[in-house]
Amino acid sequence: MAIPAAEWGLASAGPQRLNDPMPGHDLRTPRLYLEAALTAGATLPLDREQTNYLVNVLRRKNGDPVLLFNGRDGEWRARVETVSRKGATLTLIEQTRPQTVPGDLDYLFAPLKQARLDYLVQKAVELGVSRLVPVLTQHGQVARVNLDRIRANAIEAAEQCGILNLPAVAPPIALERLVAEWVPERLLVFCDEEAPVHDPVGVLEGARDTTPPTLGPTPVSVLIGPEGGFSEDERAALLKLPNLVRLSLGPRILRADTAAAAVLALVQATLGDWR
Repeated sequence: MAIPAAEWGLASAGPQRLNDPMPGHDLRTPRLYLEAALTAGATLPLDREQTNYLVNVLRRKNGDPVLLFNGRDGEWRARVETVSRKGATLTLIEQTRPQTVPGDLDYLFAPLKQARLDYLVQKAVELGVSRLVPVLTQHGQVARVNLDRIRANAIEAAEQCGILNLPAVAPPIALERLVAEWVPERLLVFCDEEAPVHDPVGVLEGARDTTPPTLGPTPVSVLIGPEGGFSEDERAALLKLPNLVRLSLGPRILRADTAAAAVLALVQATLGDWR
């Protein structure tokens, strides 16, 4: 991705294999994301919203188990220590899973209207995206992006699906700047509605065969434009970029959120951590 990692407050993790959700994962114990450091024996307070969810929605009481993660210290088993009108506290007991190294899969997307953007973010997180980057295009229908809401949806998806790593959420970037600052060594999967229809698996496998080998999943950025499509100038600028794969998603027109789930699954299966 062309935006410097420091601008997002996140250093690049590099292309290493992701070890998130695995067989035998505890799917029954409630799971919460906390910003605080997680260490054995620590007692941590929950905010009002988390307390309401745990106590009033899930009906948890003193002594009940909870799983915690913060994206840095792995996953921990905790128990409900106190419940009061002021809030709840949890005491950490033991680490259940060590922290995993995130993958290197950027999802670059034209912002959508809110409900569909919520869905898009949740599915992208479930599919292993490591960075979410809103891209402003000429035919985009949404110009303002609520980054806090994107992050909240990312956290919710990670909580529900046993994911240890939260994706970075980048500020919106204009497509023109994205192209100008592109890092040529990074593979760009450009989902172009005007691309010839070919077998997408074969196209991506061909890109894998021509990409310099790495120790893990190939560093990839996936770009999907607005439902109004890319302008001719935007398409021409993108097609000049090196290390680019122009991809069709079949003979039917897909809505942007459907296209996101389809292409991210294809990329993970051919280039990413599904292999």
